[in-house]
Amino acid sequence: MLPPIEQRLAAELGARPQQINAAVALLDEGATVPFISRYRKEATGGLDDTQLRLLEERLGYMRELEERRVAVIASIDEQGKLTPQLRAEIENADSKQRLEDLYLPYKQKRRTKAQIAREAGIEPLADALLADPTLSPETEAARFLNAEAGFADAKAVLDGARQILMERFAESAELVGALRDYVTEHGVVVSVVAEGKDSDAEAAKFRDYFAYREKLADIPSHRALALFRGRNEEALRVKLALDSDPEDGSRSPEPNPCERRIMAHAGIRDQGRPADRWLVDTARWTWNVKLSVHIELDLMGELRSRAELEAIRVFAKNLKDLLLAAPAGPRATMGLDPGIRTGVKVAVVDATGKLVDTATIYPHEPRRDWDGALHTLAALAQKHGVQLIAIGNGTASRETDKLAADLMKLKPELAMTKIVVSEAGASVYSASELAAKEFPGLDVSLRGAVSIARRLQDPLAELVKIDPKAIGVGQYQHDVSQTKLARSLDAVVEDCVNAVGVDVNTASAPLLARISGLNTTLAQNIVAHRDAHGAFPSRKALLSVPRLGDKTFEQCAGFLRIMNGDNPLDASAVHPEAYPVVERILADVQKKARELIGDAATVKKLSAQKYTDERFGLPTVQDILRELEKPGRDPRPEFRTASFRDGVEDLKDLEPGMQLEGVVTNVTNFGAFVDIGVHQDGLVHVSALSNRFVKDPAEVVKAGDIVKVKVIEVDLARKRIALSMRLSDEAVKKPAGGGRDPRNARPDPRAMAKAKEAPAANNALAAAFAKAAKR
Repeated sequence: MLPPIEQRLAAELGARPQQINAAVALLDEGATVPFISRYRKEATGGLDDTQLRLLEERLGYMRELEERRVAVIASIDEQGKLTPQLRAEIENADSKQRLEDLYLPYKQKRRTKAQIAREAGIEPLADALLADPTLSPETEAARFLNAEAGFADAKAVLDGARQILMERFAESAELVGALRDYVTEHGVVVSVVAEGKDSDAEAAKFRDYFAYREKLADIPSHRALALFRGRNEEALRVKLALDSDPEDGSRSPEPNPCERRIMAHAGIRDQGRPADRWLVDTARWTWNVKLSVHIELDLMGELRSRAELEAIRVFAKNLKDLLLAAPAGPRATMGLDPGIRTGVKVAVVDATGKLVDTATIYPHEPRRDWDGALHTLAALAQKHGVQLIAIGNGTASRETDKLAADLMKLKPELAMTKIVVSEAGASVYSASELAAKEFPGLDVSLRGAVSIARRLQDPLAELVKIDPKAIGVGQYQHDVSQTKLARSLDAVVEDCVNAVGVDVNTASAPLLARISGLNTTLAQNIVAHRDAHGAFPSRKALLSVPRLGDKTFEQCAGFLRIMNGDNPLDASAVHPEAYPVVERILADVQKKARELIGDAATVKKLSAQKYTDERFGLPTVQDILRELEKPGRDPRPEFRTASFRDGVEDLKDLEPGMQLEGVVTNVTNFGAFVDIGVHQDGLVHVSALSNRFVKDPAEVVKAGDIVKVKVIEVDLARKRIALSMRLSDEAVKKPAGGGRDPRNARPDPRAMAKAKEAPAANNALAAAFAKAAKR
């Protein structure tokens, strides 16, 4: 019998059972992952948020498995078919798949051909032929004729006997498991263009899969999802074959390896005896009619599941990097949402993010009011002391970037800085109910400019207002389970918000709702209380908020900050429950809290072990001392900006060999997309990220990184840009007559494999980033 769930989880996570037991108990009590990770280190032995998230996921799976196990045992027992051996096998099933394989013969199902044959009394014939192949099938079948039951001749009787054996073989859990393992290792995914689609424009994006074969075990997630998308769009026909099958799709006259395994399982051997050929054909029918389809569905489903999980992991990693991007900080900011015909929308927010002014200017076609637009921007910048200019990266962003450059020359005394930022999701926020409540009288298009300005000041605080899926930093995000994706992304947002902490007296309700222990209702109650009674003077004052009780306070208090409040510790990550520890430290050093906080020299001399007790162990005291040394530490990096090259504003401006600076917008399994300021992100293939071998691009870059890249190749027709972070790579130059000049081929051809690695993803993802907020 399998060990208890906690022991299995301990083995999977490489932790002690005591750690797992403590974490499970805390989760069952309603504690959140951020709270457990930060404030219950003694109980869990320091399990981090990643381990706890995995534990939470696996705990759910194993509990579902146990519930299903109980139901399966009860069902078989009711049928009177539960033997001690079968019970033991069920109790030792370590996956849902294995459990369902064992249950298959006992599962209630519709009346089958095999069942009809059994009812007609044909099962003894099937048993006799299998046990003694020297018998003649036709002669023996004549003894089982039953015209009333539909078995009027020997052929019908033998078909019934075959159905009985096929069902018996197909319901053997051991055989099915062995065949699944074999196909997992030797399976090959084959894809061909669907009939009549070889010249279809919509199907062209899948042309790299029009004649494709790859081992099932080797297919990375992005290629798997591309295959499934191509099949769903009826551009591709995709099937699972064996590596031993003829590539032309023909069928060998000899049994394949899976058919031979069925024969071995049933004791079938072709020795020229009267029933041997019939039995061999029965084994082959079992594979081709029943098991191959069943196993193909299972394994292709597992491939999709693995691909989805990997795609979700990549999306979550990119989202985390984006949320934890460096904030520009509390500075007056002008947001410019570029547009051509509809104009450039302008919003100015003060240092706290409050909207103070708006305008719409028309510097581009068709009005071309450059001077008038510049005058309007200059007046707004002067009036509000603008320090930062945030420019959305959508249509006309480079043209608008030029306008911002002219503004900076016109007003040098303001020392403004301009930054092109991703406007992905800005249009979603603009049209949301939240934006309508926040700016009820403001035009929808201007709300986007506000979002662009604020996300430069504090990306985390602004992006939490947008559904994470709308931010668009994933690969094939619409092809994966939306429930799993939402759950994973919500966990990322929760972890990021709590890692940074929020000022309870300035935070928006959407930001507060992501704090450990809080929800939308409590967040709104906090904001309403703040509006009615003024700023909270202390963390303890939060207990006066309706429906915020002691348990919720325990979960949320450590992540909420009270700046300039009654107690200086309320501005730190020290949890109120641990204030007595700080009081002992203050008494020992004979200093007040305001004097000790930030006094690194004094704090570094303190021994954490000296202040531990039965409740607060060494990990907690060490965290407290680190917080006293550097209070309110922000895990986010220092703010930096990328400089796009002047004169490089469109794909046509790019030349192979150019070295440019850009911003990483998205990281996938096959490489990283980089915004170099031409409205189309370029791809640095995984093979061109570094001079060393890179298995996972996330090891080298993350979303928001500023990188130097070299233009390797520009494909204007397909709107693809091949980049390299290995600046020594040679560019691929085109000869005057078109095509590729073989003299300019790079020494490392892997960097050009991006077209095969990401056939459907390149255009989709690059376009998504360049036009994420297209209206």
